[in-house]
Amino acid sequence: MKIRHTVPLLFTSVAGFFFFHSQIATSVDFVARDPGVRGGAADAGGPLPALTANQLAFFDQGKDDFNEAEDVADGLGPVMNLDGCGGCHAHPASGGSSPAVNPQVAFATKRGADNKLPSFIRADGPVREARFVKKPDGTSDGGVHALFTIAGRDDAPGCVLAQPDFATQLANRNVIFRIPTPVFGAGLIEGITDATILVNRSRDSSTKAALGISGRPNRSGNDGMITRFGWKAQNPSLLVFSGEAYNVEMGITSELFMNERDQTPSCQFAKVPNDVQNTDAAENAATRHAAALAATSAVSNFGNFQRFLAPPKPDPDSPGGTSSIGRGKSVFSSVGCALCHTPSMRTGNASVEALRFQTANLYSDLLLHDMGVGLADNIAQGAATGREFRTAPLWGLGQRIFFLHDGRSNDLKDAIREHASTGSEANAVVSRFNGLAEFQKQDLLNFLRSL
Repeated sequence: MKIRHTVPLLFTSVAGFFFFHSQIATSVDFVARDPGVRGGAADAGGPLPALTANQLAFFDQGKDDFNEAEDVADGLGPVMNLDGCGGCHAHPASGGSSPAVNPQVAFATKRGADNKLPSFIRADGPVREARFVKKPDGTSDGGVHALFTIAGRDDAPGCVLAQPDFATQLANRNVIFRIPTPVFGAGLIEGITDATILVNRSRDSSTKAALGISGRPNRSGNDGMITRFGWKAQNPSLLVFSGEAYNVEMGITSELFMNERDQTPSCQFAKVPNDVQNTDAAENAATRHAAALAATSAVSNFGNFQRFLAPPKPDPDSPGGTSSIGRGKSVFSSVGCALCHTPSMRTGNASVEALRFQTANLYSDLLLHDMGVGLADNIAQGAATGREFRTAPLWGLGQRIFFLHDGRSNDLKDAIREHASTGSEANAVVSRFNGLAEFQKQDLLNFLRSL
């Protein structure tokens, strides 16, 4: 294959920015491809810069708790998907998404547990949770049905508990999957005000309308505030997000979620709620700071870790080189990707200086968009319908292995095309992507993998 390399010319048109080569490649054999997971050290997982010493101590404590594996004595179970946050959010560093080797496989029989692996859990597949679309009576379900139980474990004597009948539900096409969302830079996302999100929504309204893009916020049913965490932006804050995950994914109750998901009497081995703030810690603490650290609950620790977790760092020249990445960034905007994947928004007047009036290069508008029948999971959460999803933040994309809400793809080009289907707001933009020259597609893919 021979391709002539020439200097691209950039000019403006009504539709946006388009690139033309002064000489087009003579070969038609070149096809753009996903460069793959960016190598090198993980450019994520550390704390925000400019944290105070106290804040850094809370970050470190939160990180330790986030990565800890829980046992039944800690409240694990009776039903759960894994025994620690860090197992799901592991790649490329703590706070990320699913690792290449799925820890759920080994966990299924940990400590003698007698769980059988569901067919959709594979060693080389993504970490998954399963939800049922409908209940047996035909009404909407939508809830997480935990993969595993503590039955058979050496720290759960006498517990007898069956796993859900996933085989039947799969045969009935009643199961959908979710993979872990990365939580890098989550404190910055939390700090973006509702007003900023709404102002951004109103920008480029005529262009969005012409391309069939709308988008709307998910909102709390109580106070009407914009919610923003989770695949459907169903959670309003990192504390709620953490408490719900602790309860749903590990079966551990807290002061936020007080009741066990499964209350089989023979499978209860810890006081309820399992995780609470230690209100007696201050009595024996030497200092106020030590008292605060000792008293903090695990859920608060999880929230602190995510809140103080820095966003991933993009790579300026890998893959493809600086010039290709720069061209790809312009193509990203010209075809319309940036209309939903907003490159940046500013945080508000946060109480933590490291989060105050900061630019968050998240590549998301944090809004719900109708993704059509192809990506629909038919699960409603808050105001989000079965076809709506939050625009996934793209920072850290370069080192991510699995894509889309259910992990169906590990190829960026395929993931882009999966955005197009009947009724999807992304149809016009994907059509523009498909119409690009292959070298333009490659530049765009290189840009995405640089993030």
